[in-house]
Order: sequence, then structure tokens, then C-alpha cells
Amino acid sequence: MPVKIRLQRHGKKGKPFYWIVAADSRAKRDGKYLEKLGTYDPLTNPATVNLNVDHAVQWLQDGAQPTDTARDLLSSKGVLLKNHLLTGVRKGALTEEEAEKKFKAWVEEKETSLTKRQQAHSDSIAQAKAKALEAEKEVNAKRAAANQPEEEAKADQEEE
Repeated sequence: MPVKIRLQRHGKKGKPFYWIVAADSRAKRDGKYLEKLGTYDPLTNPATVNLNVDHAVQWLQDGAQPTDTARDLLSSKGVLLKNHLLTGVRKGALTEEEAEKKFKAWVEEKETSLTKRQQAHSDSIAQAKAKALEAEKEVNAKRAAANQPEEEAKADQEEE
């Protein structure tokens, strides 16, 4: 039975949410699946991917073929790297401890880069809000200055 690791769409119209599943390639897109491996939410910034790495690696070792999008998601979470390292362990190129050490180093590096990207994004949002606030203050000051002579003229007319 040919098995694919692919995305199964959930969520409402215009608000997609996906499950990452291992399914028979002949099954419908949103139909029967063999195992749910994780979730993918493309609406968050950056996109959120929750994945059971060990189960995904096991499916890859059993011959499951990921679709293009699923391959990108698996790669971003390190599943393909772990599968590659475990293949090296099976062939005797390195030990399990070395493979685990390399994988953990890669995960830590990935987390730091993701944290930096999230921080840069939140900083840019904060700067945009600050600029908008300054522009709004400037507009309000101009309106107040424009309205002040009219109020003074009305006060002068009331005094007479």
C-alpha cells in the first residue's frame, strides 16, 4: 500500500488549518488516514507547526513519501535531517549519540533563529504603531491649531 505524508485541510472557509497525516495515497484528501502526525496553522506569523518527529521519522523509514508541502514542513522541523542521521547510524557512519548530538545542535540553532525572527517582527510592529501614533498626534495638533482662531473669533464676538 503506497503511503503518503500529506496535509488534510480543516478549518472554515478562508481560515485554513491543516493536519499532517500519513494516509494511503488512494484515499481522498480529507478522507481516511492511517495516523495523525501533527498540525499546521499557516495563519500565524510565523506559521505554527506541531509535529511528532519520531512518528514522522518512523513513517519515512517505512517508505512513506511526503508531498511537496509536507516535505517543506518536515524539513523545517528537522524530520528529514533526523531520518538522514538515522540512516547514517544504520550504515555505521556514526553512532546514535553523535546523531542525537547533531540533531539537538540543529534544533537549538533553529529555535534561536526563529526567536530572532519573531523578535524582529514584533519590533517592526511596535515601530509602525509608534509612527502611526506620532502622525496622529501631529494631525490632532494641526486640527487644534486650525480650530483655535475660530474659537477666539467667536469669543470676541460674544464679548461685543
